[in-house]
Amino acid sequence: MKKNYRKYIINAALITAMTMGSCTKLEESVYDRVDESQFLTRRDDVIRDFLRPFEHAYWSIQGNDVYAVGENSTDEIGTYNRQGDWQDGGYYQRMHYHTWTNQDGFTNGAWTAFYQGIVLATNSLQDMEGIADPRRLNVTPTELADFKAELRTLRAWFYIRAFDFYRNIVLVHDVKNTTVSGPQSPPAETFKYIEEELKAALPDLPKREALGEKGIGRWTQAGAAALLVRLYLNAQAYIKEDRFADCAAVCQDIIDGKYGSYQLDTRWDAPFDYTNTSLNSETIYGFPSSLSRTHWQYDGGMYFWSMTYDAAPLYCGFTDFGKSNPRFALQPGRNVDSVEYNFQLGKPFVKFQRYPDDLRLKLYKNLGNSKREGMFLYGYLPFQRNVNGNSVPDTVRGNKGDYPLFIRDQVGWFLGTKPGQPVADKESNMNHADHNSGVFLMKYPVYPTPDPNRITSAYAEVRLSEIYYSLAECKYRSGDKAGAAALLNAVRKRNYPDESTSLYKLDGSQLNDQEMLDEWGREFLGENRRRTDLVRWGVFNTGTWWDKQPDADDHTAIFPIGRDILGANPQFKQNPGY
Repeated sequence: MKKNYRKYIINAALITAMTMGSCTKLEESVYDRVDESQFLTRRDDVIRDFLRPFEHAYWSIQGNDVYAVGENSTDEIGTYNRQGDWQDGGYYQRMHYHTWTNQDGFTNGAWTAFYQGIVLATNSLQDMEGIADPRRLNVTPTELADFKAELRTLRAWFYIRAFDFYRNIVLVHDVKNTTVSGPQSPPAETFKYIEEELKAALPDLPKREALGEKGIGRWTQAGAAALLVRLYLNAQAYIKEDRFADCAAVCQDIIDGKYGSYQLDTRWDAPFDYTNTSLNSETIYGFPSSLSRTHWQYDGGMYFWSMTYDAAPLYCGFTDFGKSNPRFALQPGRNVDSVEYNFQLGKPFVKFQRYPDDLRLKLYKNLGNSKREGMFLYGYLPFQRNVNGNSVPDTVRGNKGDYPLFIRDQVGWFLGTKPGQPVADKESNMNHADHNSGVFLMKYPVYPTPDPNRITSAYAEVRLSEIYYSLAECKYRSGDKAGAAALLNAVRKRNYPDESTSLYKLDGSQLNDQEMLDEWGREFLGENRRRTDLVRWGVFNTGTWWDKQPDADDHTAIFPIGRDILGANPQFKQNPGY
């Protein structure tokens, strides 16, 4: 029997319980059968089929609250109840306090986001495997092998994220002939499968040099190797096996150029700017972005809603999207009286201030000509208001009163209180914040509307910095503090002025477990890896930060499988503790 695309759509829905909407639009009407032999009739058909899963992959970094729960469950970022704004029935509070249930939307949503990608990649891969004579379609055998290898790598990326999120997941090998999902695989089996898939894909993947500057959204040998690094680095948490030696070996191979030529950027902001598409960039794998097409990291599910109201149009001068929204802000390092909290975890802005000459500490400011400085929004945000044809200085205000906002590394009800003045209300928690509360992260630039490069920064999913930090951690764990410090400093030096005393001492004597974790937090703040790092270091469940107390046990190190997902497959078993 010939296979058809109606069957694929049905399979995708059954396997992933795709009753919830997303960017993939798999609910489209199918008016007739389309045989594969008729679908792939020319080169363009093959290219479109190959590329289809990649757009969903880009969306999935923030879609269905994947980013929100990944960050809100850690000691970095919070979505506060700001005088009723973002209360949302306690949804974000449950993320923060680790009190979620399998009825919370993200528990279904993340599974759907990951498995839609897995199904799409598997479908395209099976299409490619069904091409007997690629030359008939004006595709070379080398190109076809590359397409298949990239799809396997993309699918492995989805699997790693699902594995990290839920641990007990299902492996989907076929979507053409199967209409129901199998049972979940044991973590060790899943780990081995992902490892074997990446190793099998590596030989047929291109190196970046072969793709040129347009290869930003394509998986390369270094990209697949970097996914092996992620797998090995977290093996202890995933399957209770020490694979740090394997991790170190792959890291060293990437740094040495075995999988292609990469180098660290010399500016801290370069990996997050529009220039990160060049061959000189440290970006190993990224998603291309543009204002007129897709720009998912600039969506409300991620960085564009990491600003206070009116910050984008008034302070940044970016008016294409309208107002921004304070969905995400840093967790506080100080109480309402500006006294630093005494816990070790969290306090992300304070951790930056430990090294006061850090260039990233500057107030975010657009400098013109597609340049900016600083990585945070805090204090007053001035702008020029036009009043009857005259330019009048003003300051960004909130939506709860006509007073200038003074954004601070504190959470509470400050309202119109000026900086330095005490407030009688000492309460500080997720349900007691105003629009002055919490420093905002500006990792990706928001250039003003006339700037031709606004919203064009590719999203850097895998950076060479991650490989340096992963190898540094492996060396640190093996007792080589000096080697770890050298690797960290190779990246850190761009964050400070020349001859800065903020670099680690050559012997690595300043490094300890907490400093290693703090440095991971500084370099990768807001990049949705903090939860994984906290779990790997054993403090996600035992740690204290701000108003978050230790969990009763460690079952929240993985999330529950959503009620709708469980209901769609009676073979699935809920994760322990839920």
